[in-house]
Amino acid sequence: MMKSFKSFPFQSLPFILLFFISFSFIACQNNGSTSETKPIDSVALKKEEARIKKEINADKKAALIEQIIQQKLKEGFNGNILVAQKGVIIYQNAFGFANFEDTLRNNLQSKFQLASLSKTFTAVAVMKLAEQGKLGLDFTVKDYYPNFPYDGITIRSLLCHRSGLPFYQYTFDKTVRQSKVYPTNQEIMTWFANAQPTPSRFNLPDHYFGYNNTNFAILAALVEKVTNKSFEAYMRESIFLPSGMKNTFVVTTKNDSININRTIGYQYGRRVAKDYYDDITGDKGVYSTLGDLLLWYKALRNNTLISKESFREMIMPRSFEFPGLRNYGYGFRLWVNAKQQTDYVYHTGWWKGYNTIMFFDPREDFVIILLSNRYNRTVYNIKQLIEVMHGGSSTMEESILDE
Repeated sequence: MMKSFKSFPFQSLPFILLFFISFSFIACQNNGSTSETKPIDSVALKKEEARIKKEINADKKAALIEQIIQQKLKEGFNGNILVAQKGVIIYQNAFGFANFEDTLRNNLQSKFQLASLSKTFTAVAVMKLAEQGKLGLDFTVKDYYPNFPYDGITIRSLLCHRSGLPFYQYTFDKTVRQSKVYPTNQEIMTWFANAQPTPSRFNLPDHYFGYNNTNFAILAALVEKVTNKSFEAYMRESIFLPSGMKNTFVVTTKNDSININRTIGYQYGRRVAKDYYDDITGDKGVYSTLGDLLLWYKALRNNTLISKESFREMIMPRSFEFPGLRNYGYGFRLWVNAKQQTDYVYHTGWWKGYNTIMFFDPREDFVIILLSNRYNRTVYNIKQLIEVMHGGSSTMEESILDE
């Protein structure tokens, strides 16, 4: 099973840091004190960082990345970018405007709507609840929502987009526009249960991969059902804060902190107004920053939230109808090799002016993050960045966007 992932945990945290944390803890115990610890040796940490930077050739990579980004700016890129490897930030910068009307510029603390990149958080939340025995991956939606009109839709089939369900956006488009409501995930579940006639599904469950936002909107509803909490409250308490992500929110939060450094989405030169489906979460709806997404990457690498075994299960290819380099696991897109083994893990996003990508290589421990609040397809053209990180050619296509 994907032997390239054996060394996944803890590589992103330099060994010297782990050593000094352990040393401080032991010294504290030996002194009989629990309120004071010896400070971590910052000189040693700087030396270790310098060693890693030299090992990964960080300065040369940063210069090459800068050239690539300058070309993206000429092609209209407006947003933020971060590239890191082995716990060291090689490149990060903010470009353009968070709000064009007020000429507020993006900065490294700017919060972007992650669009479908949000699915990675939903999937980890589901796996965490499964580990705790609160959700069963082989249970069906009807086990939790008896009035749900479709049989045989397991949690697994939702996670890997193999449910065959209809798209909620198109199924209920007339309903939302006539009633002018902003439905919640629970209301979508009610609409499916009460619709007459029952909307036709596209396929039988587990027969075919079909990327579909309905799957993750239902998963978010299930999180609410089994935790008896709102999706945003559960994500904040059980996913974001345990990962150290203090600047990450679900769009439905009532916490005013979400509005600090919050960007606005633009498409085709216009500010995008609130959409009727903006309050549906799970498939989208997470706002975050570059720094917090780097913490997210570290949480995934270090098994902070779920076990190594669970994460391995999430990044196993699940779609083999059309053999190729692109595949899907549980909430993560996968780039696979000729043996259909996972080489890279990523997810893209596109919603109402925002387009995003988070792409990482667990073997060489690097992550590439681009966040844009003015739609521009260059966000998804990361082949050159990957080749810089590898120091050579790659099997990647020019654009990683899966439509």
